[in-house]
Amino acid sequence: MPEVQTTITPHNQKPYVQRTYPNEQELDSTIQKAVVAQKAWALIPLEQRIAIGRKFIDEFKSTANEIPLDLTLQMGRPISQGAGEVRGFVERAEYMLSIAAQSLADVPLTDTDKPGFRRFIRRTPIGVILVIAPWNFPYLTSINSVLPAIIAGNAVLLKPSPQTPVTAERFAAALVRAGVPEGVIQVVHLSPELTTRVVQHPAVDFVSFTGSVVGGRAVAQAAAAASGFTGVGLELGGKDPAYVREDADLDYTVAELVDGAFFNSGQSCCSIERIYVHESLFEEFVRRFVEATKAYKLGDPTDPATNLGPVVSLASAERIRKQISDAVEAGAKALVPEQIFPIAQP
Repeated sequence: MPEVQTTITPHNQKPYVQRTYPNEQELDSTIQKAVVAQKAWALIPLEQRIAIGRKFIDEFKSTANEIPLDLTLQMGRPISQGAGEVRGFVERAEYMLSIAAQSLADVPLTDTDKPGFRRFIRRTPIGVILVIAPWNFPYLTSINSVLPAIIAGNAVLLKPSPQTPVTAERFAAALVRAGVPEGVIQVVHLSPELTTRVVQHPAVDFVSFTGSVVGGRAVAQAAAAASGFTGVGLELGGKDPAYVREDADLDYTVAELVDGAFFNSGQSCCSIERIYVHESLFEEFVRRFVEATKAYKLGDPTDPATNLGPVVSLASAERIRKQISDAVEAGAKALVPEQIFPIAQP
């Protein structure tokens, strides 16, 4: 089993960072540290946890200017688009903190009360939560699980993708600077085998996974095979269609769908993957779509003028080339000449 993971920068194929996997004893120690820390953290009043959460946002924003380039060098998204993920991260964090007190309050069941009884639902912390985050939007997805879990009184083990390890480290560091106690948030870099070990660990109470269907199935199967009852939340890939009606404004529609298909080089769970166009608009829609695509600048993602970067790996690029080849063999037409984007050639 490998002991080190290496992150390769997509556009130049150079090593960016390396991280060492823990051994089993180190991993067990990390989990036990989370167990102990969670019990103390859960006793902190919710108002204080929310206040720490607000300070966390300030801490994260203080390093926001460093994030776009760091993201680009890890997963390849053009640097011009990195600020959008930072903005979305902050907006989601602020919203979740704004509803935390209401969401975690007791729920009265007054309709079922009777003399001598007061019934209500109380939301209590689950315990230790493993959050497995993807590489395509590492901040925007992990905030959905990590911050609510911590504010609710849980401890989190955050496992980033090997492609974006620094994102989790930045996230955790901002939480610690804001006052989250040691052990409540810990970053774990894991091989697939070690990930299964954590999913099945008796001290891990819940797993939140965002990623591929294949990865989600593996997590669900590992949790089902665990000795106890481990909760699992899965957010997996999508196959998103668009339908262009006969009354659509093509100026608006084409621009939106081209962006929806190619933003983040199409590596989004909600990217446009197939388009149905009313027959009365079909020819004009295709013409405009092709022209808009030709206007993209594919190149070095660290160049602010670039708006289409590389896909995350050579394997991904080869898979896309094969999909195009298979489609053409099946009767599809390739309308964008390859020579327009020479850098995309193998």
